[in-house]
Amino acid sequence: MRTVNIHEAKTHLSRLVERAAQGESFVIAKAGKPLVKVTAIGAPDRPAMRRIGFLAGQISVPDDFDTMGAEEIRQLFEGQ
Repeated sequence: MRTVNIHEAKTHLSRLVERAAQGESFVIAKAGKPLVKVTAIGAPDRPAMRRIGFLAGQISVPDDFDTMGAEEIRQLFEGQ
């Protein structure tokens, strides 16, 4: 995504707006720090971030999960 400084944005605003309307978003920065993002009104929004717990209720963990395979692991560590 292109970044332009405020002076360039003021100087070339009509051209930049036209490009944004065609789907080419850009960022306006002041002293190198991004301030705003210009994008077309009809542009799709970013998808929401996936959160921890999105599978809640869809999977189950066995009660003995912490001890599953303990004997095999012990044997591997002890070389038996």
